[in-house]
Amino acid sequence: MAQLVVRNLDDDVKAKLQRRAKRHGHSTEEEVRSILRNAVKDEDRSKLPLGTRLAARFSGLGLDQEIPKMRGTIRPATFKE
Repeated sequence: MAQLVVRNLDDDVKAKLQRRAKRHGHSTEEEVRSILRNAVKDEDRSKLPLGTRLAARFSGLGLDQEIPKMRGTIRPATFKE
């Protein structure tokens, strides 16, 4: 197993990590490992476009028609003062 040393960590960050670890019933070291593990868990998976991921997730619900791409057709809202 590898080791990682983090220098110059702000005191308030350390205190928050300790409180978070206590809430989760972990040591601070285990909490930091968990945070780092979650931060990089999807790094190796290719990022598919949101529409493709949504279509795959809801494919079994009977939506069989093609949904047109709207890239570039949506404009930001404008507000009048």
